[in-house]
Amino acid sequence: MSRYPALLLCLFAATLQAGESPPTEDRDLAYSLGVRLGERLREEVPDLQLDALLEGVRQAYRGEPLRLDPARIDALLADHEARLLSEAPLDVERARAAEGRFLAREKAKAGIRELPGGVLVETLRSGRGTVSSSWNRVQVRYVGRLADGSVFDENKEAQWFRLDSVIAGWRTALREMPLGATWRLVIPSSQAYGAEGAGDLIPPYAPLVFEVELLNAE
Repeated sequence: MSRYPALLLCLFAATLQAGESPPTEDRDLAYSLGVRLGERLREEVPDLQLDALLEGVRQAYRGEPLRLDPARIDALLADHEARLLSEAPLDVERARAAEGRFLAREKAKAGIRELPGGVLVETLRSGRGTVSSSWNRVQVRYVGRLADGSVFDENKEAQWFRLDSVIAGWRTALREMPLGATWRLVIPSSQAYGAEGAGDLIPPYAPLVFEVELLNAE
């Protein structure tokens, strides 16, 4: 599927509705939509000719005759999409190489041990409770970060989870974790969200870092 239609539909639909807003809000909304579109296009087409882009937006939005034949437009967009797809394997290799370097650095740190599946564990606080591989539910507090340290998920309140509903790296670690312990987990992407990632929060081939406190289990 093309990268552009959903974004452009959002742009045009919101612009059509903007006529119902006060003039200042109308202008600010149009500007905001332009910012988001510009950010997206800057990443994907860094040498884009903005004058031609705006010409196409104006003509399509106003229903004016288009400078190019629709078949030519479709062919150009299809060719551009094919080029993006052909470059994707390079992005995959870079992401996998970056993950490998990150995991190697983490594994080399003092006090790190490795669990099945490549999950790395650092004990931040030792627990004094039981350990059981048969637990079905756990109560935890946690914070989740990407490799660059940015937080993508956090729950400071005690939260119950079924172990069959969490990522494989969590299942591996929590079934070896004593009650009351706090562990730092480094989870390879193969034990997390893999090649697909998770929406806009977690990119493909992203290793995840969690600080998890195990409060209760059953």
